[in-house]
Amino acid sequence: MGKRAALLCGAAVVLAGSVTAAPAEASAPHSGESAQAAPLTWNKCGTTKYPTLQCASLDVPLDHADPHGRRITLALSRVPHTAKKYQGPLLVNPGGPGGSGLTLAGFVAAALPKQVAAQYDVIGFDPRGVGKSRPALTCDPGYFAPVRPDSVPRTRQIEQANLQRAKAFARACGEKYADLLPYINTISAVRDMDRIRAALGARQINYFGYSYGTYLGTVYAKLFPERVRRAALDSVVDPTGVWYEANLAQDVAFDDRHRAFLAWVAKHDRTYGLGADPSRVEAKWYAMRTALANAPAGGRVGASELEDTFLPGGYFNGYWPYLAEAFAAYANHRDAAPLIEAYERFGASDASDENSYSIYASVQCRDAAWSRDWHRWRADNWAVYAKAPFMTWNNAWYNAPCAFWPTTSLSSPSIANSKVAPVLLFQSTGDAATPYQGAVTVHRQLARSSLVVERGGGNHGITLGGNRCLDRHLAAYLTDGTVPRGTGAVDAVCEARPDPKPLSSKVASTSARGAELHQLIGFRH
Repeated sequence: MGKRAALLCGAAVVLAGSVTAAPAEASAPHSGESAQAAPLTWNKCGTTKYPTLQCASLDVPLDHADPHGRRITLALSRVPHTAKKYQGPLLVNPGGPGGSGLTLAGFVAAALPKQVAAQYDVIGFDPRGVGKSRPALTCDPGYFAPVRPDSVPRTRQIEQANLQRAKAFARACGEKYADLLPYINTISAVRDMDRIRAALGARQINYFGYSYGTYLGTVYAKLFPERVRRAALDSVVDPTGVWYEANLAQDVAFDDRHRAFLAWVAKHDRTYGLGADPSRVEAKWYAMRTALANAPAGGRVGASELEDTFLPGGYFNGYWPYLAEAFAAYANHRDAAPLIEAYERFGASDASDENSYSIYASVQCRDAAWSRDWHRWRADNWAVYAKAPFMTWNNAWYNAPCAFWPTTSLSSPSIANSKVAPVLLFQSTGDAATPYQGAVTVHRQLARSSLVVERGGGNHGITLGGNRCLDRHLAAYLTDGTVPRGTGAVDAVCEARPDPKPLSSKVASTSARGAELHQLIGFRH
């Protein structure tokens, strides 16, 4: 028996929210808010891939402190339960802030074991301001149009160009949405979730969130611990770093993950011809960056766009073969066509991305205090860049509007919780977007939580992506509340799936389900 099997088989298990019939929370609305909520009208909105999807809309207060004031509309989706044993609604969220969750409901219902999914109404939603919710925010269309200034501000001119862009974005948001921005934040989104619960007629919700969706889940559990029946959180946000420090921590983790990609390229030197020494491959990547800064490929891919293109490889190694081919074509032959194609696939922004980014900035800038002193930003980011050059300045400019945001900042809540039912956490050891320590921190702060670790993995969003060991833990939890209980800081360990192989006839050896998942949870979350 291997070490992983010993850990899993030797772990004790406990039950949370076990049921043998329809739970109380699935029954008729109770007195109070749920009884006052108008019933939702569900309409068919199925797709070829998810034919059973249904859609509805829900009006909620813009300001939850003024419940009879202005209303906004949330877009909802549902895959209804089909089993006699009904375990209530399972709300799902892909992260962000700014991610649309409508299609995620279809994905989760299809990816879970059929007998498990059949027991839940899987509920997706577009958070306030996102996607099909109304109003949907887009502050500055074309903000990421190529070619942007080089992200690394080696000259005052480059720094000023990037600063002016960040200031202009913040100003555009304030001018277009001054009446909305004070209410685009995590606490408001969490209160929206409770309005969804009430409209569903449920006393409690089950919840499954990825990335930023884990923070939504922990804040919901803090505000409404008695209303959480089960919660599974995948790729866990560190609540102690919201949000300035969290982004600096990301920079180091993304640099490590980028070097893992370059080492993989070196391992496959016979395919890519970039050298068998990772340091040599790394030097060629930065030489490519320098060349593109001087002469953008096709007038579209400069240094900043190159970073945008390779950033998704830090989220999901299934993209590595495609990125490696583009890298090799340019570095070996100055053939820019594959690189431009990779940019269009992985790095370019469309209208949906512009909406998502507008909400990302609105939520993060409002959620917590950001320094308004650019001297601090400059010093902190140069210090991190010295050891982690890959994404530090790109990430800094992505968040720089917060230094000039037109609203004041809120205080981020403590998520420490001894009242909520057992929560199940999933985390890979090499996750760049939400580094491992965040899951350890949340595990300590949620007194009854369990932590399942994917050892040796570096992907962001790991359940329902092809790792059967992880998926067994998720399925057991959603079936009857079973969670692993270990004797140390980690309750169960699953080994990561192997890295992909180079492309063969344009087909990469990676999980199709994993690729679909990462299209849904996106990047920058």
